[in-house]
Amino acid sequence: MTSRERVKRAVLFQGPDRVPYELPEPWGSDFLWVGCDPDPDWQPRIKTETRWEDEWGCIWGRLPSDTITMGQVIYHPLDDYSKLANYKFPDYAKKERYERAKRVVEANEGNKFVIADIPLSLIHRLEYLRGHESAWTDPYLYPEKMDKLLDIICEISMTAVERFAEIGVDGIISADDWGLQNRLMVKPEIWQQFWQPKYKKVYSFARSKGLLTFLHSCGYIIDILDGLIDAGLNVIQMDQQENMGVENLSKRFGGRLCFWCQVDIQNTMVKGSIEDIRNYAKLLIDSFGRFNGGFIAKWYPSPQAVGHSWEKIKAMAETFVEYGGQVYKQNT
Repeated sequence: MTSRERVKRAVLFQGPDRVPYELPEPWGSDFLWVGCDPDPDWQPRIKTETRWEDEWGCIWGRLPSDTITMGQVIYHPLDDYSKLANYKFPDYAKKERYERAKRVVEANEGNKFVIADIPLSLIHRLEYLRGHESAWTDPYLYPEKMDKLLDIICEISMTAVERFAEIGVDGIISADDWGLQNRLMVKPEIWQQFWQPKYKKVYSFARSKGLLTFLHSCGYIIDILDGLIDAGLNVIQMDQQENMGVENLSKRFGGRLCFWCQVDIQNTMVKGSIEDIRNYAKLLIDSFGRFNGGFIAKWYPSPQAVGHSWEKIKAMAETFVEYGGQVYKQNT
């Protein structure tokens, strides 16, 4: 079974030969990642070690001593909706932006699952364009204008989906962190009113092109998982599970949503013993992967930022590979 087939079978609950994974060397990965290259005709107004502009006109900044984080947006180009009329959105239709991804797909020859990062960051891009406070008050103060802006972001994302489908990727992924530690960042009914239809629009289009849909989202997001499933999400990639409960997540969503996880990055992976980590990795497989699929294993690729030691990463990876290599043997 190729990695590509293995991931698809896990996502669609069709019986993979083992748990798919994305792990550091020497274990490797069943995935290949691709993304959009920058617009060759675009030039940033500013580009230094501590200040830079992205294609959306947002200017980012960070302290000179900061070598770990992505910084934060310090200039929001749509801080006033009156600027929208003259605002120039980035062009994701240009085929030149996908040439490198196309070469990756062609060289892969269908062996690994190719996942494409698309610009569908609905709440984060809204924050970057409008400002943090505005993004969270727009549903109440400027609902129609916000809805129009979100629609434009969706159209841009669908353009990227179209291009990636043309070159033969297998799935699309984006990131929106919707949760605090113990609750959603927005009222569930507000999320359902404004954001769920946008995800559904893009996911329906992606699935019509034969692509699987992935979303990274952290925090306490249990209140929107049903809505994401209804919108057409296939896989949720979450770095935290303990705040919602692994067994609870499995009971409520197992068999309907594939979970792509590592051992909880804030609790067990930091505070637990080696044995705790091994047991937790088995729990993830047993809870989410018991539906003839339904679980994909991973690691956190910036371990130094969250305090993960190599000893603990090794214990987690070995368990995912060894135990995850046996759970489906009876079905093969």
